[in-house]
Amino acid sequence: MPHVITEPCIGVKDQSCTEVCPVECIYDGGDQFYIHPDECIDCGACVPACPVSAIYPEEDVPEQWVSFIEKNRKLAGLE
Repeated sequence: MPHVITEPCIGVKDQSCTEVCPVECIYDGGDQFYIHPDECIDCGACVPACPVSAIYPEEDVPEQWVSFIEKNRKLAGLE
């Protein structure tokens, strides 16, 4: 997973991240957005655009939100 959207996105879904994504790989997953890992080019444009700081490179996801790595995979249909 290049980037993972975590818990602060739930209920907010501001869409700033979707507006700056050059490949349109951020999708609505119901309660939050998710990034499709096969489409993401790992540009990182979404990270500073997120007003609630919910997006992290997979290796930098805070411990309390590690479960969102798996959630993003499931939302992308990879599990």
